[in-house]
Amino acid sequence: MTVKGRGRGAGANDKPTSFDIAARAGVSQPTVSRALRGDRTVSAATRMRIEAIARQLNYKVDKNASSLRRGQSMTLALLFFEDPLDDGSFINPFFLSMLGSILRTCAARGYDLLSSFQQLSADWHTDYEDSRKADGIILLGYGDYELYKARLAALVAQGTHFVRWGSVDTDAGGATIGCDNIAGGRMAGTHLLGRGRRRIGFIGDADDHYPEFRDRYRGLCAALREAGQPVDPGLHVDALSVEQSGYDATRRLLARDIPFDALFAASDIIALGAVRALAEAGRRVPEDVAIIGFDDIPAAATTQPPLTTIAQDYRKAGEVLVDTLLRRIAEEPTDTALLQPRLIVRGST
Repeated sequence: MTVKGRGRGAGANDKPTSFDIAARAGVSQPTVSRALRGDRTVSAATRMRIEAIARQLNYKVDKNASSLRRGQSMTLALLFFEDPLDDGSFINPFFLSMLGSILRTCAARGYDLLSSFQQLSADWHTDYEDSRKADGIILLGYGDYELYKARLAALVAQGTHFVRWGSVDTDAGGATIGCDNIAGGRMAGTHLLGRGRRRIGFIGDADDHYPEFRDRYRGLCAALREAGQPVDPGLHVDALSVEQSGYDATRRLLARDIPFDALFAASDIIALGAVRALAEAGRRVPEDVAIIGFDDIPAAATTQPPLTTIAQDYRKAGEVLVDTLLRRIAEEPTDTALLQPRLIVRGST
């Protein structure tokens, strides 16, 4: 006697099941389920064999049934920090670049993605996982980190599954994926020094309120000291990651009348404002002032001159964010991840 749906051959009028795939692949049905939702605990070779058999049988995953069995929505929430940029988009362009990678990875793992702004004036941290809108949360951006830490602590206290992009800081709680900003800052300083620049300014807030910018400045200072060059505090001007802020900060630096022959902007957006301010002041880029940014947003390659920058790997970042969150949802061990940046040399240096 054959038990329907368990190891039988799919008949002409029957829908194939995960048990049919398991029988053909020589694995258990739970292994098939894990493989078809992109679980990395299944080896790549086994996953590919299972996926090939599923295609042959024209098997479709019933996401609703799977969700009900596991008590999950099969949806992740992506929350953007409201960052008031000059163009009114309210989203840092770097995060928009990362969005495509997050979407592709979610689709490959069998998840939908729900995106929204983080309303810091409201209890956004209780709105998603608790209401079963999403199984976990990805956080992008945070503004003033000293104010943001209380919200992260609230997420940890209530056991929310979340992962964030930002400064890898051990006191934050939860899982953090970020760029090695100190290495990136050192890379920027070393590049400018290699171009013969010695009076290098930094534009960007560099304290515990903005730890990513702080670490980029630390990296620059390390490169200067290693080269035997002094660090002049007068060449550091605070700026937020807004083009107008970069413009205003550069004008303030020019008004100090302290000689400088290069600028390291804490983000590409800041650098774009700096280029505009330098042009208005009659300073040529790169002849008079070399300038380097950070992020490698799309506009960096199209400004005049094209902007040299320290690129963050937004494709890898999106994949690691999603996979780390899925491990947290599955109650598996997770670690912070520090992704390495790379130098993109263009006309501004």
